[in-house]
Amino acid sequence: MVPGVRIPLPPKKIKNKFMNFVKSKKEMSKRIEQNVPANFSPNDEPVFAWEALEYEQVEKHPKWYWIMGLILLAIIAYAVVTNSLLMAITFILIGTLGYVYSERDPRLIRMEINPEGVIVDKTMYEYEDLKSFWIFYEVESGFKILSLHSKKTFLPHLHIPVGEANPILIRETLLHYIPEIRQEMTFVDRFSLLIGL
Repeated sequence: MVPGVRIPLPPKKIKNKFMNFVKSKKEMSKRIEQNVPANFSPNDEPVFAWEALEYEQVEKHPKWYWIMGLILLAIIAYAVVTNSLLMAITFILIGTLGYVYSERDPRLIRMEINPEGVIVDKTMYEYEDLKSFWIFYEVESGFKILSLHSKKTFLPHLHIPVGEANPILIRETLLHYIPEIRQEMTFVDRFSLLIGL
């Protein structure tokens, strides 16, 4: 350094950009854990983990409750007219549970893809029980769902929220374990999205 020569400090914008790149170790490790499949198991098999809300909460207008209430009331009235008490009781319970479910806040759950299977909120889905996967990704609406096609008859498709995780990295990790086969959204899936369940 030459005496008497002063080196100017970088402009504020450059300094701010530089500071944005500097992250603490904790923030960096969290970002890597959520978005980069750079983690490998001891056998050099890729693993990937992320967190997301268990479902996307949709703001419901009071009209939504009126419409759903009228539909439910019509079904219950039909059950009473046809003398089907069991059907009426069933739909009363469905309506009550649906209301409670729609009013509660979604939990933040953790998902993980590892060499044994896919873990969703502490439940393991092993690859031997899975046929394939597909990621539904609609850019305009921000809709991102990982769908696992199960071999089980009772629950053939398991829909897992992707949240803010990168769907491309999830896909690259899963391709190491199970095949990717295109799936179509069922009427029930589209209807549940339409009414915000």
